[in-house]
Amino acid sequence: MEQNTKKRPYLLLSNDDGYDARGLQTLIECLRPACDLLVVAPDGPRSGFSASISSRMPIASRLVSKEPGLTIYATSGTPVDCVKLGLNRYVERTPDLVVSGINHGDNASVNAHYSGTMGAAGEGALQGLPAVAFSLCDTRPDADFEPLKPYLLPFVLRAIEMGMPPFTCWNINFPKAPSFKGVRIGRMAKSRWVEEIEDCDHPRYKNAYYWLAGYCEEMEPEADDTDRWALYHDYIALTPTALDNTDYALLRSLQSDFTKKPLL
Repeated sequence: MEQNTKKRPYLLLSNDDGYDARGLQTLIECLRPACDLLVVAPDGPRSGFSASISSRMPIASRLVSKEPGLTIYATSGTPVDCVKLGLNRYVERTPDLVVSGINHGDNASVNAHYSGTMGAAGEGALQGLPAVAFSLCDTRPDADFEPLKPYLLPFVLRAIEMGMPPFTCWNINFPKAPSFKGVRIGRMAKSRWVEEIEDCDHPRYKNAYYWLAGYCEEMEPEADDTDRWALYHDYIALTPTALDNTDYALLRSLQSDFTKKPLL
């Protein structure tokens, strides 16, 4: 990849709802006036794919459209596949930022672990690029993205201006609201999915098929420093996210314990 020498930012866009999803089209609409865009996105929904890759099958890709400042590819792959393909085959120069979204549905708290939207942003971060994921707390295909529009380009330009430490990205979630009180920088709330399995009736095979279902159980609903609290109170939630999963406090504790009392 050639280094970026042009003044207009060059962005690699992807998502997990498909190249024709309303959220991604909103991103393109808002960013294109100020940025050059390469879009590499799935050819259909890939929600919940997290960081999965297509390791056992080839990835089909087709050029959807190409015009000055905007090139769009649709692929049969996962969101992570799309970012890998874009960076290894389609980029004209090193992107200033990888942008994923806008997801139809929130990716706050535990949802970030399952999210294909976050998977695409995380892949950008793994490749040494700053990355941002956008999500709206509305799963409807015709969700109203109008309130988000004034914020998208400023977030992107701020992310490029500030830069990010290696292996980090921004997880930005918008509440479903006609307007927002502002931006809250907070941590990921502790939560989990419960009652996740429903039996799927079958005329011949009892308990052979199941639906994934359930609901998200909040484990600290009163904490006011989390992404969930921000969203519940009509704030935009920005959570800086690290790909290094090491628990450093536990690391130091284990080092001390194993030094004092070796296993063997």
